[in-house]
Amino acid sequence: MRKIQILLFLTVMTFMATAAAAKIDGKVMNLWPEGAPNTNGNPTDTAKVTVFLPDEKRATGRAVVICPGGGYTHLAMQHEGTDWASFFTNQGIAVVVLKYRMPRGNCEVPVSDAEEAIRLVRRNAAQWHINPDQVGIMGSSAGGHLASTVATHSQGDAAPCFQILFYPVITMDPAFTHRGSHDNLLGKDPKKKMEREYSSELQVTRVTPRAFIALSDDDHAVLPTNGVTYYQELFRHDVPATLHVYPSGGHGWGYRESFSYHIEMVLDLKAWLQSF
Repeated sequence: MRKIQILLFLTVMTFMATAAAAKIDGKVMNLWPEGAPNTNGNPTDTAKVTVFLPDEKRATGRAVVICPGGGYTHLAMQHEGTDWASFFTNQGIAVVVLKYRMPRGNCEVPVSDAEEAIRLVRRNAAQWHINPDQVGIMGSSAGGHLASTVATHSQGDAAPCFQILFYPVITMDPAFTHRGSHDNLLGKDPKKKMEREYSSELQVTRVTPRAFIALSDDDHAVLPTNGVTYYQELFRHDVPATLHVYPSGGHGWGYRESFSYHIEMVLDLKAWLQSF
């Protein structure tokens, strides 16, 4: 058993070293070169994407759009965004990190940006060596809410094929939601209809895409019940899903190696990506 543990440790260290060595600069593009819809009243808040492509020989045809978190007030672009690039590109997966606009009173703004990012990937599928049927979405915290909203609402060329959620805000139910994300997205006193519409656990259907969900048991910022309830609804609707609850780590760890279960998380996600 000891030899197996050592071998596993060395394998993970090799994988992480390769990922670090392969870190590349992405190409930054305006998401809406001809003007964005659903304005938030702030012309300086511009949606952008940073595109990271794997080597053509390693490309699997898969891509993921990443939505960093930040409570719908700001974005954790590095540890919940661009730091993930090498992890995915080393597996032949293209990465598009989305700098989405803040809602500022218009909840349709970030959703519009996330949907357009997925459309952008599909429009460039041939050039970027991507299979349009292998485009997923990923998000952390409030970015997880955005990703799950797109996964449960969007249709056609804006619909993702899989979803990856880290410590996600899922519900807008005032009893269990992250209050900051709730208020910044919907306002402090929204109608119950709006709260239900943006509660992703209430929007799951049998065509909702498969999901990977990871969070910490001691997350006091976004209650674990958010991700757990979402998993339960996915299970109830026969949607393939996996849920990983790590004993500790709190909230907001992203790709930081300081997260106590970083290695386990990386291996769990890699195994899930290879499972379909």
